[in-house]
Amino acid sequence: MISSLDLGLVGNGRIGALIDDNAEIVWSCLPRFDGDPVFCSLLKEHHPGEGFGYCTVELIDRIASEQSYLTNSAVLVTRMTDAQGAVVEVTDFSPRFYQYGRMFIPMMLVRQIRQVEGAPRIRLRIRPAYDYGRHRCPVTYGSHHIRYVAPDWVLRLTTDMSLTAILEETPFFLEDRVTLIFGSDETIPDTIDEMARRFRDETLVFWRDWVRDIGIPFEWQDVVIRSAITLKLNTFEDTGAIVAAMTTSIPEAPGSVRNWDYRYCWLRDAYFVVNVLNRLSTTQTMEKYLSFLVNVVAGAPNGRIQPVFGIDGRARLDEREIDSAPGYRGMGPVRIGNQAYAQIQHDVYGSAILAIAHVFFDRRLVRRGNETLFRRLESLGETAIAVHDQPDAGLWEFRGRLRVHTFSAVMCWAACDRLAKIAAELGLPERFVYWRDQADRIHNVICKRAWNEKKQTFAAAFEEDALDASVLLLHDVGFLAAGDPRFSKTVAAVERELKHGNYVYRYIEADDFGVPENAFVVCTFWYIYALAALGRMEEARGLFENLIARRNRHGLLAEHINPRTGEQWGNFVQTYSMVGLINSAIRLSRRWDSAF
Repeated sequence: MISSLDLGLVGNGRIGALIDDNAEIVWSCLPRFDGDPVFCSLLKEHHPGEGFGYCTVELIDRIASEQSYLTNSAVLVTRMTDAQGAVVEVTDFSPRFYQYGRMFIPMMLVRQIRQVEGAPRIRLRIRPAYDYGRHRCPVTYGSHHIRYVAPDWVLRLTTDMSLTAILEETPFFLEDRVTLIFGSDETIPDTIDEMARRFRDETLVFWRDWVRDIGIPFEWQDVVIRSAITLKLNTFEDTGAIVAAMTTSIPEAPGSVRNWDYRYCWLRDAYFVVNVLNRLSTTQTMEKYLSFLVNVVAGAPNGRIQPVFGIDGRARLDEREIDSAPGYRGMGPVRIGNQAYAQIQHDVYGSAILAIAHVFFDRRLVRRGNETLFRRLESLGETAIAVHDQPDAGLWEFRGRLRVHTFSAVMCWAACDRLAKIAAELGLPERFVYWRDQADRIHNVICKRAWNEKKQTFAAAFEEDALDASVLLLHDVGFLAAGDPRFSKTVAAVERELKHGNYVYRYIEADDFGVPENAFVVCTFWYIYALAALGRMEEARGLFENLIARRNRHGLLAEHINPRTGEQWGNFVQTYSMVGLINSAIRLSRRWDSAF
């Protein structure tokens, strides 16, 4: 029974899998992140030996288990011990390495099961599902493989162990090792064990070389390395899109029905993700992500863009509820798709332009921005001008009301501000003057209409009293200088109203589903950014250390945290949260040149 998000993530940029400390694959979608979950016990719980939609390695009489990644990699090892002291290790990974001059990232998950001590007796239960857990896959098999057949795909298991033991789920004593290779319906001509070992070794080389090349701070190095690897695992290599999370429908709080599908790419995340990729010096990942964004923007009709896209760039993400899975801990509904794609969210114009601005200024990038791209971005800027003072659903994606959200207006200002900077970089003085004037005009509107004189803070929306945590970003996006008294007063207001213990809520007013119960993790990171900007470093470090302690055993974070218990809730692994870890560590760490 899946009772927590204390899970490990493996993947390769095409598929991903979540695995618990019993070596059960509880979530993995085919043929890519947003596909049908072939293993789905995260949302469809089962009792041992019952149901389907999972893959387990059961150690008979197991009394203990531990799980960890191999150093600086996405290779996960689960070590289990039985009552007689026998030990078995399960190593899980998805191959990713350079081969024949290109990146090899097959739709493949490899499981190596190895006898470590004694005579472990194990049983394998491999029960893939299709149609979001509605049906168990029919089976065909050959001499060394089993085919799990769904209407739209076939998952082929190639192995060097007894097929009878798998098909009939009979226990057996493990001698030495066995290998399971899950992949597409293709014959594997190589010796299975040797191929798996070569793939593991090559994959380890890739990840360790990749980690060696990233820029990290002196302090919290392990935190940043694990967060960076996780960010890479959430990147769909084929298009460069980065998903908000690997999962769908993990509730934000128990029984809240705030259950959403996050397996898509939000443009709002673009600004934060590109910034952190730049700080990590992972220019290839950044370049591919920027290419995805540029292509999305190029297809925007009449300068209007939606807030979220599929990882293949598709626009329609029609949302529906399904009844084939009861949900995480039985807390439905389970939703597929995300209706936020149809919402009006005006901050997306600033988010897109802020992210794409990197191609005009970062001289490491091969494909630099030019006047043609600038002219294309100007249409987004014109839309930002038109909508900066118009109601929208806001960054929190309210489904039942529209307001003139301050953050949306600020990001419209940011769109114009960055266009002015780009125009100056390109040597276009007339366009610089135009966009500078527009940015200054919008800045004045926001300062007049969003500033709440009574509370001495920028409010969540124009001419309102309520607060939301996004105003903590006014300095981060360049709207206010850190020394502007309005910024410190706004931070103080957030502390009074939204900070509860060591956590900051996104807002405390009731929304479409009532009053939020848990704290949105990234809001506490935004508060840490603000404290660092104000020079309150010790406070920021204390809050950061608390968040580090709230990570699961593998250093991973979900979207929400219960402030009272520290339990994680919401979709997992949350890109926003991992970006917050990296950004905070970089801002708070001692400099390398003065660290030792």
